Amino acid sequence: MEKILHQAASRGHASHGWLDSYHSFSFADYYDPRRVHFGALRVLNDDTVAGGKGFGTHPHDNMEIITIPLSGALEHRDNMGTHGVIRSGDVQIMTAGTGVTHSEFNASRTDPVNFLQIWILPGKRNIPPRYDQRNFPPNERLNRWQILISPLEADGALRINQQAWFALTRLEAGKSLSWKPRQEPGALYVFVLEGKITVSGETLGRRDGLGILGPEGDQSFVASEQADLLLMDLPV
Repeated sequence: MEKILHQAASRGHASHGWLDSYHSFSFADYYDPRRVHFGALRVLNDDTVAGGKGFGTHPHDNMEIITIPLSGALEHRDNMGTHGVIRSGDVQIMTAGTGVTHSEFNASRTDPVNFLQIWILPGKRNIPPRYDQRNFPPNERLNRWQILISPLEADGALRINQQAWFALTRLEAGKSLSWKPRQEPGALYVFVLEGKITVSGETLGRRDGLGILGPEGDQSFVASEQADLLLMDLPV
């Protein structure tokens, strides 16, 4: 088993006035050869966009793109005819496949929107593009895993073109939760949204990330204070 710690302060950072972005992996002008990807996880950006601003129409292909708003609302429009708003509590997934163009703008003219944008390398290339989104009530993840994304589209999860599972939990202080890895060999990546936890002998705080390659048995997550966690179970 190998552990890779990504402390919040070590992330790449870009500030463009309207956009404040932190990169856990190499992205745009930020490049670190040690942080190009982790298993199938290619991009984990923590973006804040000012009111009335956003990303104009741009293309993607052969990537699974997941957007998770943490606060505020984001307006999405694409060439598949999709137009809608995703808010805190929602999760969006887009299979870029053979190619898609889309735009993302802050749905508010005044308030910022903060969201995670995550890119996963696909299981199959050049498949038809696809879009989906769903709401995941926060009360359904208290001290338990709430499955957001799965290759099986089971238990209300969004389907992904990859052997990958995403789960959220909110752990109260002093509570613990275990995760049994879904594949072998595999990789787990945990990202702490808020709070503080201990996992695999490492203490993680707000916006810290930890990758575990070849996890051995169930992994236990213990909250020393209330914590919100995003866990990704990925192929190597």
